[in-house]
Amino acid sequence: MTAYFFSDTAVLTGRTLRHVTRSMDTIITTVITPVAMMLMFVYVFGGAIDTGSVSYVNYMLPGIMLMTIASGISYTAYRLFTDVKSGIFERFQSMPIARSGVLWAHVVTSLVANLIALVLVVGVALLMGFRSGAGVSAWLAVTGILLLFTLALTWLAVIPGLSASSVEGAGAFAYPLIFLPFVSSAFVPTKTMPGPVRWFAENQPVTSIVNTIRGLFAQRPVGDDIWIALAWCVGILVAAYVLAMAAYRRKIA
Repeated sequence: MTAYFFSDTAVLTGRTLRHVTRSMDTIITTVITPVAMMLMFVYVFGGAIDTGSVSYVNYMLPGIMLMTIASGISYTAYRLFTDVKSGIFERFQSMPIARSGVLWAHVVTSLVANLIALVLVVGVALLMGFRSGAGVSAWLAVTGILLLFTLALTWLAVIPGLSASSVEGAGAFAYPLIFLPFVSSAFVPTKTMPGPVRWFAENQPVTSIVNTIRGLFAQRPVGDDIWIALAWCVGILVAAYVLAMAAYRRKIA
């Protein structure tokens, strides 16, 4: 059964990946908003924001990377919603394949598509002056955290993808996630924020993830931030997976 699950998931993933490669505008669109934000903040607002000895593009890149992921997973919900509404989802359910493979194909596709988008964003950041002396282990740690965050948000995207009543509703859930970095340490130090806003910024998941990635890029000790970041990612992943599978069981019942 396990062998069938992996083989079926691989075949279905190939199908969804072909849809992405045939419509690269989805990845480009995913990248456009974060890159536009990065250009605006670095070249318009960057000079007015005190980040000490750290260049502003280095300071804000981790937040931009999280925005890229949040933007990308909206397309996961859209692709899944399209499969459900077109009837092909039910057709897959009637075939002798691993049922959960249909969902995992969309999840794996999301990981691949978002990884491509992140590479493009980092490439633009390098052209804008981003530099890091981080070694291979630090880059692998950053990649692992980003993939875990992507996996968590992707399973979150599965829920509206299965249960939304319109294509707009399927993708709209990602909007708060895209703007969550604005109320965090992603673009400005939290110490500049008023009390209640500062408390929220310092105790929401984006800040710990951003601080961890920033520390890894700068070759600084990350302290407790990495454990808080991992706890947030794993917690969101577990909760989203449970809710997504419940929505999936209702859909195929």
